[in-house]
Amino acid sequence: MKIGKIDASKKVFIIAEIGNNHEGNFELAKKMISKAAAAKVDAVKFQTFIPEHISGGDSGRLKRLYRFKFTYNQFKKLASFAKKKKVLFFSTPFDIESAKFLNTIQPVFKIASGDNNFYPLIKKILSFNKPVIISTGSADINLVKTIYKNLKKFKKNKKFNKKLAFLHCVSSYPVPYDQANLASITYLKNLFTDMEIGYSDHTLGLDAAVFSVFAGARIIEKHFTLNKNFSNFRDHQLSADPKEMSQLVEKVRKAESMLGLSEKKIQKCEKDMNYYGRRSIAAANDIKIGSKLKLSNLIWIRPGSGFKPGEENMVLNKKVRNNLKFAQILKKKDLS
Repeated sequence: MKIGKIDASKKVFIIAEIGNNHEGNFELAKKMISKAAAAKVDAVKFQTFIPEHISGGDSGRLKRLYRFKFTYNQFKKLASFAKKKKVLFFSTPFDIESAKFLNTIQPVFKIASGDNNFYPLIKKILSFNKPVIISTGSADINLVKTIYKNLKKFKKNKKFNKKLAFLHCVSSYPVPYDQANLASITYLKNLFTDMEIGYSDHTLGLDAAVFSVFAGARIIEKHFTLNKNFSNFRDHQLSADPKEMSQLVEKVRKAESMLGLSEKKIQKCEKDMNYYGRRSIAAANDIKIGSKLKLSNLIWIRPGSGFKPGEENMVLNKKVRNNLKFAQILKKKDLS
């Protein structure tokens, strides 16, 4: 999946999920973008919504949503500010109108776990023909398969070519370590081969996000805050602060470097050992010229400069052209 200028198949795409941790403070949101950019994340993500399209007439919920809400114009300014800080901006829409607006300012979309079966919204977003990331929290494999089938239907069975992504996610705040279930990343990767697979992390600390790289995650989303004790809003406590986010980026880059490629081949650093650590067929005793070699005449010693173990049939019953000394490695020129 290519997101902006980054190909997630070649470089793990790291998202600082600011979400609503700005709590409606525009200047704080800008500061959070600056700090996330300084931590070298690839993207910052927000949430865009019309409160009534989420909670209807729930007055208590509406009050909090309005406290967190930014105007479309403020989001435009945040997108412009992020561009200046050289970090990609995008936001999760929670309604169709917000999706239409966001399509004018961002190159990628994210569907929240709670909306992964909100098909009217998903269908609209797919019509923009941009990369789409879908979290799979609160979904078992049957629902994920249903979501996939609907994606295929909305795309008229066209190949996804990894323009769509599923993020493994557990919708709890925070997620206990023994329920992070990182093995699901590999499972999803093997099942949905035409989609990119990543991880949206709600655990405390950095371990799960870093370990997800080894499970195959190519997109990592981690909540971000400037202060875990900023308020009693739950997301702050499970978020990474600026120092931790910087550490996360560093650890993920190290992890993906360690991961390398799936192909098993000899690495540059071990090429010498492939010579000095391997064995060759050699003389088990002094052998006179003209002698026919028997198995009892052979030993296997280092380095690997002659016939390899397993190539005994190339020397057995052959006559030696020269006198051989004990432990002399056999060469083609020694045999007739």
